[in-house]
Amino acid sequence: MLSWKFCISYHIRVMKNDSTLKNLSDFDNKSLLIVDDDNPFRERLSRAMEKKGFEVLQAESVKKGIDAVKVKKPGFAVVDLRLSDGNGLEVVKEIQNSNSSSRIIMLTGYGNIPTAVAAIKQGAIDYLAKPADADDVEKALLADPKQKAAAPENPMSADRVKWEHIHRVFELCNRNVSETARRLKMHRRTLQRILSKRSPR
Repeated sequence: MLSWKFCISYHIRVMKNDSTLKNLSDFDNKSLLIVDDDNPFRERLSRAMEKKGFEVLQAESVKKGIDAVKVKKPGFAVVDLRLSDGNGLEVVKEIQNSNSSSRIIMLTGYGNIPTAVAAIKQGAIDYLAKPADADDVEKALLADPKQKAAAPENPMSADRVKWEHIHRVFELCNRNVSETARRLKMHRRTLQRILSKRSPR
């Protein structure tokens, strides 16, 4: 099991300076596939990315994402890790098979180092914790991987990372407090106290 301390390194994302960003005009293929089953979030992100010059395509599931790739090979992609019908890594794999130069960003609501590593191995260039805004997505998609990144201005706090990790394990245990406490090696009452609180900033 991953400790919350390890998850800190996952969640504190490194945003690029403007000097390390490429221009969208540098790319011939400006099509951007956004695959996410959160309809309001997907629609909002799509509108924002269109305003930034991307030619946006949308899909709400693994199946529809793969179908979209077969119709048009995207130059860019933003893919949610958890989709209603499966794992977003399946879409990443399909994109890489069709266009190995596509720049792919994975979105995840939870800190999961093994999944992040798997995404990078499949061809993703970066990953962002949800909810990610359009500016963060644009920076990640256009970042020059050869340039050194600057430290983030507003990283997620250690308390927030710990809180999210605990809630992730809680969900994986089907919201069973006793089982979650056992896996996290925490006292049951301590866990209940944490679960009853709102998420820290």
